[in-house]
Amino acid sequence: MGAETAAPAASPRAWLAGLVRRTVFAVRAALGRRDGRATAGAVTGAYLVAYHLGLGHLGLRAGAVESAGTPRFDLVVAADPVALATRRVAPFQYEPVALLSVGPIEYLFAPVNAALGLALAVLVGVTLAVSVVAWRGPSACRIGAGAGVAAGLPGILSGVACCGPAFLAVIGLQASAGLLAAFRWFMPASVAGLLLTLLWVGSRVDPGAVG
Repeated sequence: MGAETAAPAASPRAWLAGLVRRTVFAVRAALGRRDGRATAGAVTGAYLVAYHLGLGHLGLRAGAVESAGTPRFDLVVAADPVALATRRVAPFQYEPVALLSVGPIEYLFAPVNAALGLALAVLVGVTLAVSVVAWRGPSACRIGAGAGVAAGLPGILSGVACCGPAFLAVIGLQASAGLLAAFRWFMPASVAGLLLTLLWVGSRVDPGAVG
């Protein structure tokens, strides 16, 4: 088992600073390995695609027709994209400002939603990369596959936060004020959960074994 993070008995600030340094080292070491980069890239990309699918901003265009084997390309931008970009339509969900169609694929671009999804995807990807590298390390503390599951759960909650109202509309469930208020807390809670999970996973990596 790798060296554990010292208990915050003497100085909580020093303990927290050491924990952050240890986690930063674990992230840099994980991304310095091929398997870590591959895990981070694959998970980040998959999460980002799933995030946009859940929002309904990525999908297949109905009745898409390709002419002479050449994929059709269309780009439509809103008249006032700056004002539209910050207009909220649901908790942590904002208006799209552009519609991009490439062949049968259609993508609604909402800058704020895209930034939120990318940040969450990177957090999930990096945490899973550290988990994989620590698990595969020959002498690192074996945190096991449970760390990877724990890393993904906050990200799933964040998807519920953004897509929850749309999901309720699809199934025809009447959303009470209390239920909608609960959705507003899912996103900050999921971000906090991702950061805490990353700190936990990073703190359990032996700096001498992950390289």
